[in-house]
Amino acid sequence: MLERLREIVGTAHVLTGADMAGYDADWSGHKRGTPLAVVRPGTTQEVAAIVKLANETGTPIVPQAGNTGLTDATEAGGAILLSVGRMNRIREVRASSRIAIVEAGAILSSIHDAVAEHGLIFPLYFGARGSAMIGGALSTNAGGSNVLRYGNTRDLCLGIEAVMPNGDIVDLMRQLHKDNSGYDLRHLLIGAEGTLGIITAAVLKLHPAPLATATAMVAVPRVADALDLLNRLQQETGGAVQAFEYMPRAYMETYLELSPAHREPFEGRHDVNILVEVGAIAPRDATPDASGQIPIAAHLEEVLGALFEEEAILAAVVAQNEAQRSEMWARREAAAEVITLHEPYADRDIAVPVDRMQEFVDAVAAIIARLDPGARDVSVAHLGDGNMHLGVFPTRPDAALCTEIGNAVEDAALALGGSFSAEHGIGLSKQPSMIRYKSPTALAAMRAIKAALDPNGIMNPGKVLPPV
Repeated sequence: MLERLREIVGTAHVLTGADMAGYDADWSGHKRGTPLAVVRPGTTQEVAAIVKLANETGTPIVPQAGNTGLTDATEAGGAILLSVGRMNRIREVRASSRIAIVEAGAILSSIHDAVAEHGLIFPLYFGARGSAMIGGALSTNAGGSNVLRYGNTRDLCLGIEAVMPNGDIVDLMRQLHKDNSGYDLRHLLIGAEGTLGIITAAVLKLHPAPLATATAMVAVPRVADALDLLNRLQQETGGAVQAFEYMPRAYMETYLELSPAHREPFEGRHDVNILVEVGAIAPRDATPDASGQIPIAAHLEEVLGALFEEEAILAAVVAQNEAQRSEMWARREAAAEVITLHEPYADRDIAVPVDRMQEFVDAVAAIIARLDPGARDVSVAHLGDGNMHLGVFPTRPDAALCTEIGNAVEDAALALGGSFSAEHGIGLSKQPSMIRYKSPTALAAMRAIKAALDPNGIMNPGKVLPPV
């Protein structure tokens, strides 16, 4: 097996033993099962040859991109771990049609830099963008902080190229905004976490880069008031709000514990802190006036001032320069480090309807009060799209208690019409939730699709779908 893999990709790109370090552990350093080998193909044709060999020998194959996932979806004990890291070319940026054609191993920040030269953005932003690859983002239908304005990864992809479980290459690299020619295999493979095929390239949808941004920290009395704030800002700016992020008091305190050199967002302390960013596309909103003030920033200050006079908000600070904007974003983008600062911890990736977020926050507080009074809730949320990343530090190192808290929170989310997985995927870690909450009919349909496309069960086996 190893010799045949070397014939496909070259000896230097088949790693075993100590050379697999970094591939066989998650981003936090927790070790996973030991792969048979790490194989690093350089082309789609090499991926196809590897998958054909895996089919022939009945060997499991697990695709891996930037290894920044949070659900153990790339656990590969005894399997071929296929890393797409060498397939990292940005093949083409076509500014006139606002698309980029990239390979699966292209790092998000590299895509951002490449399209910025054309005055465009690929608006998928999250903390791990410096190492996360587009193949992984597509495989999990990643979200991030700009979903409110631009949508999830699925909304930002026009076409894909993929290797199917039998090793055949399917070319779905359409550059069309409309294509109703049968089942949408692109959408089927996006979010499937490599269980139905391996995405090797994609056509990405680009957007005009904002000519100016206005960023602010705003404190409101309650989470419900934040929704009123969002709706007011959307109305006042013509729907230009591109980020609306929630950080509670306990999160702020833990962030300062993690980063003592940083400061509070306001002079006083508040329970509900919102990071809001508005992007201006039109020159009239971005061209400085005679005093040097940018219209979009001036308008945001004006709207927030009026809301303060109405007592709809408690405090607001608008960034006056890029350094202040970066400071505001640094608080939010430290979420992964904040939530994992103390172990064990309860974490979940929850979505609820945006108008029920206050009920959900209240339900989480009641759960903590019932199961572990004194536990610290450091949850954060993409509040504009109803996605909360739960983080709870229990008062004692009890993993079973963390599971109990997490399960109770999921129960509360589902009772409000929510989901137990908003943007991180399923992998291995959320399979118990799939069993608890997913419709048996839906699971049966998913298993039928998996069996039809991957009859030998070699593609990332054991992930997403719980065992029967």
